[in-house]
Amino acid sequence: MWKWFFVGCMWGISLTAQVEDKPLDSIQEKLIIIEGDSLFHASIALDEVFIFGKLEFSSYEDKLRYYILKRKTLKVYPYAKLASERLVSLNDSLKSIKSNRKRKKYTRHVQKYIEEEFSEELKKLTRTEGQILVKLIYRQTGKTAFDLVKELRNGWRAFWYNTTARMFKISIKEEFSPQSVHEDYLIEDILQRAFAENKLQRQKSVLDYDYASLTNKWNQQQKEKK
Repeated sequence: MWKWFFVGCMWGISLTAQVEDKPLDSIQEKLIIIEGDSLFHASIALDEVFIFGKLEFSSYEDKLRYYILKRKTLKVYPYAKLASERLVSLNDSLKSIKSNRKRKKYTRHVQKYIEEEFSEELKKLTRTEGQILVKLIYRQTGKTAFDLVKELRNGWRAFWYNTTARMFKISIKEEFSPQSVHEDYLIEDILQRAFAENKLQRQKSVLDYDYASLTNKWNQQQKEKK
């Protein structure tokens, strides 16, 4: 990477030195003019692009499982994205509030707003959809749903939530680990394909992993099993 940076710098210096000796038309041939911009550009910055391989399944059951997971993931992702946005907004606002009493009051206000706005929709989720949502919240925030509840309310309420969720076989302490859990990788794969197709609005995960590397890893493991 640093070699390309060095080459780019040297190319820029060389180009600058040649500007005085060449007419404007010859310079424009090598540079790009972006509409609405009065500056010349040597290149255009592009968004990161993934090349997706064809989906392959070892059995009909695996294919069915993937598409069921896809439907559920696309359904709950917007809630996880919203949770991340609300958390960032909350933390930014709390930085400017010095009084502990006012901080707690503001936190309760935000939490009440979220519960009133989305609690009815969240109640309609199935058990598996709820568990996927818990994982995606961790993907977006880097914190488990348990820890978020604990921070926004108190430890006892977090314990109560977790105990209640366990009755429905949902753990709000669940993390998102596409490096070690194949289903989590499939969820990430579903998200990346949906982002590329503009079916979902992209929101980068706060977790440190590389989708392309994960794809190579899991594809290799799948081949070794055959």
